[in-house]
Amino acid sequence: MSSTEPPEGSTPPPSEPTPPPPAPTPPPAEPAAPPPPADSAPPPPPPHPPPTPAAGAPGTAPPMPGVPVPGELMDRFLARLIDFAILIVPTIILYFILAAIFLNGFVYSTGEWLIFYLFFAVLTVAIDLGYFAYFESSRGQSIGKQVMKLQVFGPDGTSNPTMEQAVRRNIWLAANLLSIVPFVGSLLAGLASIGAVILIAVGINSDAVRRQHWFDHFAGETTVMKVG
Repeated sequence: MSSTEPPEGSTPPPSEPTPPPPAPTPPPAEPAAPPPPADSAPPPPPPHPPPTPAAGAPGTAPPMPGVPVPGELMDRFLARLIDFAILIVPTIILYFILAAIFLNGFVYSTGEWLIFYLFFAVLTVAIDLGYFAYFESSRGQSIGKQVMKLQVFGPDGTSNPTMEQAVRRNIWLAANLLSIVPFVGSLLAGLASIGAVILIAVGINSDAVRRQHWFDHFAGETTVMKVG
């Protein structure tokens, strides 16, 4: 009986070698991006930042402390009020001195009143005008402006105004000379002073850049700055 088994004691034939495993297949390459068309427009530039608003515009930060800015109406009004409170003292003293000289008794003639008001008007205008002209030309500040940290500058914006410029910007104080007019002088002087004050206030409020009034222009472009 035939058998496929090798006879006992014989060497079995060598086995066939095992074939190597197949090499891994590389992944397919990604297709290259197509080049942009020749007539395509370049990308738009980034948007520009918004412009910086001017100083003093709504929504801006307040000015840095120590940097001079034009004096506002309220500060200048309070400075004048302080100065007039100081000037009223020599004015009252002058009134009584002149009254003792020219007004004797209890009944006064028209001539006595006229002479009294002539001297009183001229001297009070000289005191008031001299006070502001001296302090503004020598220091750039009256006492009231010093309290409110205001300073007057000449047309160059750096030096004090000259004596002439200081007189010209305060010349409206000479309206009190109208009080020498018989009977209606005090009324005329009061109306003229009120008109000058209104003109000054309107000028300051109308000029949002330099806060100059008509008498600043008349003095050659003087300015009042907040320095503190």
